[in-house]
Amino acid sequence: MEQAKRNVKLKLLEAFAESGQEYVSGQRISDMLGCSRTAVWKHIESLRKEGYEVEAVRRVGYRLKKKPSVLSAAEIQSGLRTSFIGQSIIYEKSVPSTQKIAYVHAGEGADEGTIIIADEQTEGRGRLARVWHSPINTGIWMSCILKPEIPLSRTPQLTLLTAVAIVQAIEETTGIHPSIKWPNDILINGKKAVGILTELQAEADSVHSVIIGMGINVNQDAEDFPEEIRTIATSLKMAEGKEVSRSRLIQSILYNLEQLYTTYLSVGFRPVKLLWESYAISLGREIKARTLQGTICGKALGINDDGVLLVETAEGSIEKIYSADIEIV
Repeated sequence: MEQAKRNVKLKLLEAFAESGQEYVSGQRISDMLGCSRTAVWKHIESLRKEGYEVEAVRRVGYRLKKKPSVLSAAEIQSGLRTSFIGQSIIYEKSVPSTQKIAYVHAGEGADEGTIIIADEQTEGRGRLARVWHSPINTGIWMSCILKPEIPLSRTPQLTLLTAVAIVQAIEETTGIHPSIKWPNDILINGKKAVGILTELQAEADSVHSVIIGMGINVNQDAEDFPEEIRTIATSLKMAEGKEVSRSRLIQSILYNLEQLYTTYLSVGFRPVKLLWESYAISLGREIKARTLQGTICGKALGINDDGVLLVETAEGSIEKIYSADIEIV
């Protein structure tokens, strides 16, 4: 029953998207849905109850004037250009963590490309178990299940690939030009707007699934952030000066992610590496890399074909950084 309702909603939203600012006749909707004109009115009322502003003109038809700020699977899929990423979407209003839900679904055999998305996370987290603040109706809190047939050692490359996809999507949907700080931070004007968390379901010799979590600050104002991070965090709205459509941004992220991912599986990491380096903020600059073994200082040279950061120290040696917190000095 619920799936049938989602299918009807998706067809309606697709019809409105195709019509632009033109009206869609009640008869056309009736034919499309295979239902009576009375049922069409009920479906339109259902959209209105979810916050969609639908204008109705007698003997002319219906026109979608405004979409709600909340997310929905149908809203995202109505403009999706992918073949498998995002074709299955699990949406929840509020969850502890989309990563936790994705982990369960991956273990139960969810299709590759399945997306778990929520309007709010109450236990959002980043690298090293740090808290990721995920207030309701403001950001994109999303996890994607991938099932690449690659060695375990190559899975960190997917974090870098995802960062490129998100930067490309932000550029496509806004006037903002972000930069990437290795390995998983996307910055706007030097402040963090996006974090990426990659986790695995794997055995010693095989990868079952890679779960990529994305936390994107979209429409927060400064006061929406905890006071302790206001000087280092930002949102797309704060940078752009206006609200950004979360659904449209998600559609672009999933499209770019699928394009990069299929290229990566076909020809390897090299194209992703070049794109990543073109967005990297730290290349050629002096950095401090704080690792579990200690702090390494030097010039960031780039990444190798495994996605490992290369740092040249003052003594001239080249250090490989596999995991660290990076500070540009």
